[in-house]
Amino acid sequence: MGTGIVVLIVLLALAVIFLFYGISIYNRLVKLRTLVEEAWSGINVQLKKRYDLIPNLVETVKGYATHESETFNKVTQARAHAMSAKDLKSQETAENDLNRALMNLLAVAEQYPDLKANENFMQLQHQLSLIESDIEKSRRFYNGSVRDKNIVIDTFPSNIIAGMFNFTKSLFFELENEQEKTAPQVKF
Repeated sequence: MGTGIVVLIVLLALAVIFLFYGISIYNRLVKLRTLVEEAWSGINVQLKKRYDLIPNLVETVKGYATHESETFNKVTQARAHAMSAKDLKSQETAENDLNRALMNLLAVAEQYPDLKANENFMQLQHQLSLIESDIEKSRRFYNGSVRDKNIVIDTFPSNIIAGMFNFTKSLFFELENEQEKTAPQVKF
């Protein structure tokens, strides 16, 4: 066997290896993109639960704090804004606004001892707490999926395949933790 044939076989073998490696990277990118989409879907499920719970919570508090209509309106408007958000950045902003409004609503509720003792309110508050915890878990899963995808898109040599097939980095979903930053103000 001549040297030319050996070189040709080696080059052909390398080409096949690179082809399979490229296919492997492409498949990994598709898998990561799908995981990010699934994770976002999980966040949406949790947010929907919260959106469904909020009107019940507001109505329960309304029965005790009828003069707090501004707080109720802010919660209702923030909920509507969050439900209509179309992209990640507007969703982030809307969720931060909704979190602030909910904190104010719960601060109002704290001012009414009868309300705090109301079994229906206690159940709703507990459900809200569980949903908030589930949102946090879903957000962590989403952000972990985004991190993994973005790392593959940024690192060599997978960045070449990502660029060839127009894979783009995803944005992280970050909500402010308003409870740690500012205390809600209740005004009578």
